[in-house]
Amino acid sequence: MKRLSVLLFLLISSAALAQQNAETNRWSATEANAWYAKEPFLVGANYAPANAINELEMFQADSFDPKTIDKELSMAESIGMNTMRVFLHDLLWQDPAGFTKRLDQFLSICAKHKIRPMLVLFDSCWDPFPKLGKQHEPTPGIHNSGWVQSPGADALTDVSQYPRLEAYVKGVVGAFKNDQRILAWDLWNEPDNTNDNNYGQNYLKTELPKDRKVAIITSLLPMVFQWTRTAGATQPLTSGVWIYRTPDDWQNSAKWTPMEKVQLENSDIITFHQYSNPEALEKVIPALQTFGRPVICTEYMARGVNSKFQTHLPIAKKAKVGMINWGFVAGKTQTFLPWDSWQKPYVNGREPAVWFHEVFKQDGTPVDPAEVAAIKQSTGK
Repeated sequence: MKRLSVLLFLLISSAALAQQNAETNRWSATEANAWYAKEPFLVGANYAPANAINELEMFQADSFDPKTIDKELSMAESIGMNTMRVFLHDLLWQDPAGFTKRLDQFLSICAKHKIRPMLVLFDSCWDPFPKLGKQHEPTPGIHNSGWVQSPGADALTDVSQYPRLEAYVKGVVGAFKNDQRILAWDLWNEPDNTNDNNYGQNYLKTELPKDRKVAIITSLLPMVFQWTRTAGATQPLTSGVWIYRTPDDWQNSAKWTPMEKVQLENSDIITFHQYSNPEALEKVIPALQTFGRPVICTEYMARGVNSKFQTHLPIAKKAKVGMINWGFVAGKTQTFLPWDSWQKPYVNGREPAVWFHEVFKQDGTPVDPAEVAAIKQSTGK
């Protein structure tokens, strides 16, 4: 308990200065809107190749697969997608030269297919104990059974590892700070997600205690914004809000959590997640646009909760809100299975009547041709 108190004290003290510095160097709304005015209607997916169970397997030397990535991004280009949201990992920076080379190769494949990705530096979702090396095979019947957090619980709770995290952020951002192949940097995916129903309090209980994890990251995130800006990123920075709130809540800062305050007050562009019906999307977009900055939805499309291409893309296009759905080609992440597959695994060949995520099956055929038609219509393809 004493060690935790010291850790939090050090974090809070550092974060206060980092918050001040990060806000000082934040893009103005005018700069952000000028950048966005040059962008097309952004449509894409959260992307990992079908043969990668997580972000480590996607980018490690032994499993990096440019051929599969090229094939799949060709499919994305064919339906008019022009962006992808792609997760990196701090452990990959243990091989800075190799990782930089592979990321550069990935960006070249993206550019070949007219796709500019948003790169995610950190992620609070799923397994809190990532390890380099060969990743385990998918657990049958379970959604995202092998995705890993970055940084993991060990690094989050060990302040001596923070220089390593800083070196990763400054290293990877610094290497690509002027690279126009990159759309934006998403600094931390769902930073206050405590994974209650999988690794957290309601299931495996291997996750850090909720309050402890959220307190640490609330103090660490301003530092990550500062590191990224110090590295000289010329692309916009963001960290997306994801917990459901009413439109009135977003317009009342007194109702924001401390984490949401950090995210919204440091982001150059506003990003959010929306796994809900079209009526909710129509209400939240104007609320988020009151911040006077570009707005992009970086996760949506879960058929089981009525979040769909056909309904959501026309709403977003009218408002020029970029849309990045979860999942592209079904594969080792198994995110065509619903979230509650952790409690009710789809075993013995059983599949959900309606696939949860993904645009294409692993054989390259659409999950639903009508969805691909809707994507093509929205992108003008």
